[in-house]
Amino acid sequence: MSVKVDNLSKSYGANRAVDNISFEVGKGEIVGFLGPNGAGKSTTMKIVTGCLAADSGKVFINDTDTEDCMDDLKKEIGYLPENNPLYLNMYVKEYLEYSARIYMPQSQVQSAVKNAIDAVGLGDHQYKKCGELSKGYRQRTGLARAMVHNPSILILDEPTTGLDPNQILEIRDLIKLLGREKTVILSTHIMQEAEAVCSRAVIINKGKIVADDTLQNLRAAGNTSNIIVEFNHTPDITTLKTAFGADNVAENQGLWQIKQPDGTDIREQVFDFAVANNLKILTLSQNKNSLEKIFRDLTQQV
Repeated sequence: MSVKVDNLSKSYGANRAVDNISFEVGKGEIVGFLGPNGAGKSTTMKIVTGCLAADSGKVFINDTDTEDCMDDLKKEIGYLPENNPLYLNMYVKEYLEYSARIYMPQSQVQSAVKNAIDAVGLGDHQYKKCGELSKGYRQRTGLARAMVHNPSILILDEPTTGLDPNQILEIRDLIKLLGREKTVILSTHIMQEAEAVCSRAVIINKGKIVADDTLQNLRAAGNTSNIIVEFNHTPDITTLKTAFGADNVAENQGLWQIKQPDGTDIREQVFDFAVANNLKILTLSQNKNSLEKIFRDLTQQV
């Protein structure tokens, strides 16, 4: 199923939290919905899931206006909010059974709950009360709740919060697996997570979308990357700057940083420079634009 957001706006008093945004996510896509705190991410997710009404604009699920039949369409959506709400006095398995019964007949509940528990690794904790769980296992329970009814659309707000490194890798692998057949919108503040899981990013800042593209295209749009090179001894600085441009060369503790304008690969030129000047290259690496740097550049703009 696809999700389409069309000219969506939402204000809280004088604060314009979401300002006329539009984007679309198709089946089989895992899209990172990224932005700093207060950018409008959670507000948008709440509107898409039907938890909050928009001031203007539309949300379409598979080309159906959610305003017309949101109650029916909610069955196709699994939502993990940023502040994971659990009934702390309920046992994990009991809570998931309760949640599953909202969406399916009793005959299907046990199988659905078992699949969700197995998928997120809650087997050893299913008979504990939710309030007894660590933060990481509470997050797993919230993710199991979002997927227990096998929805076509998953909307996950900070899904790996509180998980240890091994758990993070497991949940990322699970999200990638789910993304093969489902529509996944993933909000995160961790840029490495977006790079590891998502194929595309929608970046929002101050209620407006400032970028919507594949990660590959976003990196390329920055159009510069750096060569970091260490020579066996200090090169003649004038010669080095003449070869690569005075503004493109900088030194830091024996490592030379050489900019690659327009994304041009200059590694061969660096090697030729070393040979021509009787230098040996001890280390050489490319420091390409990271999603984190691109995110900072886009969200620091007015």
